[in-house]
Amino acid sequence: MESFDSTKQDLYDILKDVDSGKIQLPDFQRGWVWDDDRIKGIIASVAKSFPIGAIMLLETGNKSVKFKTKPVEGVQNASNVLPELLLLDGQQRITSLYQGVFTKVPVRTKNSKGYEVKRLYYIDMAKVLDDGSDFEEAILSINEKKISTGNIGRDIILDLSTEEQEFKKLYFPVNKLNDYYDWRADFKDYWTGDSTKSKFWDDFEKKVIRTFEKYNLPIIKMKKENSKEAVCQVFEKVNTGGVSLTVFELLTATFAAEEFDLKEDWEKIREEFKKFKPLANTVNTDIIQSITLLSTYRKRTQQFGTTKSEIAPAVSAKRKDMLNLSVDDYKKYRDSVLQGYIKAAKILIENNIYNARDIPYSTQLVPMAAILAELGEKINQVGNKNKLMRWFWCGVFGELYGSANETRYALDLVQVVDWIINNVEEPKSIYDANFSPSRLYTLRTRNSAAYKGIYALMLKDNTKDWLSATKIDFSTYFSEAIDIHHIFPVAWCEKNKIAWSKYDCIINKTPLSARTNRIISGDAPSRYLPRIKKHAEVDDAEFESILKTHVLDPNHMLKDDFDSFFEDRKEQILKRIESAIGKTIARDLQVPEEGKFVDEDSEDLDIPEGVESPPKESPKQNKVVTNLMPVEINFNGQLIPVQSWRDVLTETLNILYDIDSMKFEEFALKSPTYLSKDAGRFRSHRPIRDSYYAEVNMAAQTTYNFCRRAVNHFGFTEEQWVVKTKNYPSQGKSD
Repeated sequence: MESFDSTKQDLYDILKDVDSGKIQLPDFQRGWVWDDDRIKGIIASVAKSFPIGAIMLLETGNKSVKFKTKPVEGVQNASNVLPELLLLDGQQRITSLYQGVFTKVPVRTKNSKGYEVKRLYYIDMAKVLDDGSDFEEAILSINEKKISTGNIGRDIILDLSTEEQEFKKLYFPVNKLNDYYDWRADFKDYWTGDSTKSKFWDDFEKKVIRTFEKYNLPIIKMKKENSKEAVCQVFEKVNTGGVSLTVFELLTATFAAEEFDLKEDWEKIREEFKKFKPLANTVNTDIIQSITLLSTYRKRTQQFGTTKSEIAPAVSAKRKDMLNLSVDDYKKYRDSVLQGYIKAAKILIENNIYNARDIPYSTQLVPMAAILAELGEKINQVGNKNKLMRWFWCGVFGELYGSANETRYALDLVQVVDWIINNVEEPKSIYDANFSPSRLYTLRTRNSAAYKGIYALMLKDNTKDWLSATKIDFSTYFSEAIDIHHIFPVAWCEKNKIAWSKYDCIINKTPLSARTNRIISGDAPSRYLPRIKKHAEVDDAEFESILKTHVLDPNHMLKDDFDSFFEDRKEQILKRIESAIGKTIARDLQVPEEGKFVDEDSEDLDIPEGVESPPKESPKQNKVVTNLMPVEINFNGQLIPVQSWRDVLTETLNILYDIDSMKFEEFALKSPTYLSKDAGRFRSHRPIRDSYYAEVNMAAQTTYNFCRRAVNHFGFTEEQWVVKTKNYPSQGKSD
């Protein structure tokens, strides 16, 4: 049996069905977001009889595909109507046409600067009948007062505030297209005695109004017999709104049909998670995925025990299984999983991972929370906790959670629980884990999971800050503004021809306080170590003991012997990784990476003020802005004056947030080093639209590169985001 039908239907008939509530939206559809220019564009397309694409509808009536519904935005008096069809694809187009053509009230939209405005739409009748004019320029939008002004409001450019003005200026209101009879009669009365205007109207009616009346839209109508998975999958494949819906949003609609508010429950979970900094970046789909894992695991074990029967239901965290999660199963396992995440956060803190941005793989929390939910109190046994952390570190240093992980999640839950409780063979994630010593050379920033893992391992042996001699733990990590800094400073390394691939990798970095890093400046270790020791007011033996907590040999540093320091510290780091994963690392193992290594920009957080950040040896794709002062951003034609690189960062991010807050959140989750909803994570920050905070304690080049990545994420080209710069006053003339 065919799962869908293809046909055509009059545009006006579709809009009438929208108005009556016969066609509605599933509640997982996001809000209407089209801007003023796009609304004018689609009106022009219909007026020219151009295709605007098919829409997809779903027949209602399938009890297994039950969504909470809502009328199309702008529809009145249809909230209690049971729809016959749901609009899966075409929301933006149909809403724009419904509000612009069918309703009589101003349309709430956004202008080119991102401001929310109310607009009414008109057709310049003379221009549309002029074959030499651009049709799209004949579509005009005007404010709700129907008066367009210039010269800061002093001059009236166009007044359409009365019908007489519309007749006189020859502007036809778009919202009269489907009900133009009275307007036509009044128009002809106004121009009585002018025979040319009668023909003028006839030509306009034929060219524009008749086109709208005859306009047919292609329709793909999905039959009600389709499954929920099929409906959700089809929606995501064909939706042209630009942003894919998450499982959470889809489940929110299906749960709402059973009187359960998933969004409200997620807000409660978020409030609980705020108490635990490692959970700051946990998102709602993570919770759904963990609950699905635990639910399917329990169903399998309860029905078949732990036997590997071929007919046993599968443990899964795949999308289709998440979409099939029932409200009852969600409620049943929700609290256990919530506690699993909280236990995971506490265990990570015990292992020196204090902050969400320092979690190697946030995705690894999904199976970890499910594992802990299943283990319950058994995890409190030291041996069991050690096994769990061995699995965790194997995932980190084997770099196993960087791509599609659903299959591994399921194996982890089954195998790790079985291994911990029944002491059976090691899980596949442990077997798969390998680490090549050469990988240390390419670990430069928190963008790498293994980098974060080594950072945590460095804090394991009672690591102390060089200046305060305070142990770096959960308390001092935040109060002392601990971060990773270079041991042999960048300026010294460049001056002494040390290869960038060596001096900027994890081997030459260690956790230090901001105060300590300021004393280091750009000097050689033989010069800055005595300064730090003097400030610390400790003797030689104690100071050497403090330095050794950072897995390094002080003698190599005092001699400024970078090569000996580098080889010794590399070996010490490898030993700690071996201890964490419970495996021997072959020192001569060289695992070639596929493709060409593209440099991750150094975090540059250890360049003190006044010390020049030298250029790297590797080629850079971005513009070099070190030692240049920004003066203006040209963002897609909008000119924004700035005085600092911090201004560049905040102005750029604020604009991007205004363009699409959901897409901004997506980018923020991928950039926890620089963006967070928790201001306490950063040493110095600025707010972004009262929703996020941005790290601003960054070098100019890092700031520029991060902004470039942000605008690229939103699809803007290099020419659409340009920062105008000049030399600082002390360096001569502007370039």
